[in-house]
Amino acid sequence: MSIEVATEPNVHTFDARGVARRFRHSAIFGAIGVLRSGETMRFVNDHDPIPLIAQLRERLGDHLSVTYRQRDPGAIVIDFGISGLPVE
Repeated sequence: MSIEVATEPNVHTFDARGVARRFRHSAIFGAIGVLRSGETMRFVNDHDPIPLIAQLRERLGDHLSVTYRQRDPGAIVIDFGISGLPVE
């Protein structure tokens, strides 16, 4: 089973499978936090992160888009897009 890796500009792959479970959410929030409007994090994981998505939606509201690119058992790929944030 192959995983789709980002090759498009402004799309950055984050493979959570290699991050220790106790650090995953902090690492993901940090990665999402540095994205600028118009950028996307292609998130790869071994399970569907439904609680994480709820937390991200709570923090980012309408600035976050969630698009499943692959939803197979053991291979989840989601594009988290950021839009409408003020430029720093």
